[in-house]
Amino acid sequence: MPRTIRIASVNVNGIRAAVRKGMHDWLEAADVDVLTLQEVRAEAAHLAEALPGWHIVNDESARKGRSGVAIASRSAPTHWRTDFGDDALDSAGRWIEADYRLDGQTVRVVSAYVHTGEADTPKQDAKWAFLDAMEARMPVMRTEVPLTVITGDLNVGHREIDIRNWRGNRKKSGFLPRERAYFDRFTGAEAAAVTCVDGSTGTGLGWVDVGRRAHGDVDGPYTWWSNRGKAFDTDTGWRIDYHLASPELGACAEAYRVDRAPSWDTRWSDHAPVVVDYELRS
Repeated sequence: MPRTIRIASVNVNGIRAAVRKGMHDWLEAADVDVLTLQEVRAEAAHLAEALPGWHIVNDESARKGRSGVAIASRSAPTHWRTDFGDDALDSAGRWIEADYRLDGQTVRVVSAYVHTGEADTPKQDAKWAFLDAMEARMPVMRTEVPLTVITGDLNVGHREIDIRNWRGNRKKSGFLPRERAYFDRFTGAEAAAVTCVDGSTGTGLGWVDVGRRAHGDVDGPYTWWSNRGKAFDTDTGWRIDYHLASPELGACAEAYRVDRAPSWDTRWSDHAPVVVDYELRS
């Protein structure tokens, strides 16, 4: 019999605030096995208080009250790690991997929070360094654990259909051609030469953008909306929260959804959870 694992990812914009605003109501209804969190802005004790009964691993930022990623699960992971690149990256609270053993198979789940960045500033340099480390890590992880998924707020809209107002954001971090080129390579055909949107060339890694594969070439579905104006009400959003699955795990994705709140005043984060079922086969 196939075994299904439901994995959800969400940038909570502060775990304690999200819980106060109603996150538990969504979590109870969502019935997830593994929950990846970004921008938790909390320490391990705060996470345990916010999510009682869950097994939690986390990577705290060296700067209190900033960033932070975590993975909460119904069963304990067999292994987890946060080391990712140089010391600056490893202390940023932006990357954590956890392995789960399910019916004789190991699944690796990553919670990632890529820098927001700012074009032509040191903030963007930090984003380039993170994306470089991520690109280097992806083939290694796939060799170690073929069934791997990178989830989280990756802070890049890959294609024009991933941002409602893409024309007005072409020179802004989050939609810069060089940023989008990473995703061209991430999702390009495995081992094939890839011509990227910025004119560069590279080699495809073959990973699956589960959301785009599920919905095809349509606008969105968006996962983040600015708090300015009526962006949420008019669905003027960005699709920047992803499940990037290895080819082996991507083939197991049976369902994908974005749990967009029914109204602006019922949101508990400015991001919506992204939920995917993976049906593991022998």
